[in-house]
Amino acid sequence: MQVLKKQADLAEIIRERRSIKRGYNDKIVAEETVTELLEDAIWAPTHGMRQPWRFIFVGENQKEGFAKKIASTYPEERQENRENYLNEPSAILVVIMEKGDSQKKQDENFGATSCMIQNFQLLAWEQELGVVWKTNPHIYDPKVEEILHVKEDERIIGFLHMGYFDELPEKKDRIAVRDKFSTFQVG
Repeated sequence: MQVLKKQADLAEIIRERRSIKRGYNDKIVAEETVTELLEDAIWAPTHGMRQPWRFIFVGENQKEGFAKKIASTYPEERQENRENYLNEPSAILVVIMEKGDSQKKQDENFGATSCMIQNFQLLAWEQELGVVWKTNPHIYDPKVEEILHVKEDERIIGFLHMGYFDELPEKKDRIAVRDKFSTFQVG
């Protein structure tokens, strides 16, 4: 019976989790908290056990300099906006992925990394830590890759903005599975 209870709890966490985009409070996101969450999150399915991810943590003490450097890659008229935007979360986790030497491996690596990020988001939610996966244009910018020492065989998958929060965002309904489900028919 304990297994059934755990399954119900997991389903509830999956349905309750929200992307927290703003409204972070002053509680600091500790590097230790993030590494502890990652220790469990990396148990995501990964083809060939490649575990194609690596991480760069940007905590409270690094955030201002980080935001300034990343914002500097934007046109001058957008830099202040981008700097303010990158200073909003309490911490940022940059997720970098090995590309893979074929389209198949790149797809597998992206799938594995996406699963790992979902695990991280669910684990963070369980600890009342809000996370949103951001894929802003700067993750594709070679200047940002240079700032973050991204290797030639890697790419940035996203910036995970993190912070503790006081208010939940509105729950948005999902399209019913039946509206997106069919059964293959022979002939």
